[in-house]
Amino acid sequence: MTARSITELLTRVGSGDRHQLPPTIPDGAVALTATDLGLQIEGRWLLREVSLELRAGTVLAVIGPNGAGKSTLLSLLAGDLPPSAGAVHVGELPVRQAHPLHLARRRAVLPQQPRLSFPFTVSEVVEMGRAPWVGTDAEDEDDWLIARSLTATDMRAFEQRRYPTLSGGEQARASFARVLAQDTGVLLLDEPTAALDLRHQEQIMTTARGCAAAGAAVLAVLHDVPLAAAYADEIAVLSEGRLVALGPPLQVLTEDLLERVYGLPIDVFTHPAHGGLMIAPRRAPRGENI
Repeated sequence: MTARSITELLTRVGSGDRHQLPPTIPDGAVALTATDLGLQIEGRWLLREVSLELRAGTVLAVIGPNGAGKSTLLSLLAGDLPPSAGAVHVGELPVRQAHPLHLARRRAVLPQQPRLSFPFTVSEVVEMGRAPWVGTDAEDEDDWLIARSLTATDMRAFEQRRYPTLSGGEQARASFARVLAQDTGVLLLDEPTAALDLRHQEQIMTTARGCAAAGAAVLAVLHDVPLAAAYADEIAVLSEGRLVALGPPLQVLTEDLLERVYGLPIDVFTHPAHGGLMIAPRRAPRGENI
């Protein structure tokens, strides 16, 4: 099966609605809403009573320790998991009742561990991001969006490489390029920088920031708290499946809250040159205990 045949298959699923394009979300308007969202499995709540709004033109970073429910939240927001409680809307569209094609034209999802077993080239993987737009006027933009996405992720030199032969970081960048090529109003990114070196971490987050500046609503699950502080307009902090803080970085990222959530001493201070937040574990000098 080729990348083009997969594209055509996905398009046929929604052939009756193939010409219906989603409305444009004005800058600053609510692009995605979660209301009292929760997931219960085998009697245990993995996520409970989470409510938030994601607005067009902004980056929202979701942080928290391992097991806090970050990836679970993203899966619920994307519609990949059915919630046990609450609801998610992309614009006015209820995610659980929406046709997959309608969702794919409104939000693009980068999973934490993209899985692709077929030996597609990087160019073909990125082309898959254009599948929802086959048969619409937006299809005319395929070539330049694919090229732009490859450039933005530093993958032009890899476009004829087979995806399974890439390193973990290269695969992550190729997958992010697919999300960019999908060109939706909402981007949901699960650990987009996890497998990347410092240069490409900054490149990916700068690109995400650029998408927001162009009007997209971006939600990124991040383990790197300083990276979240540097690039996010708002921070959502999860702990034990609950939302414990939501707001601008300067308001949310306090020593008291971070120490309580992560369970270790943390220093928060401003950079002397640019005034941005700097966040680091409070470490004793070598040979000494805190």
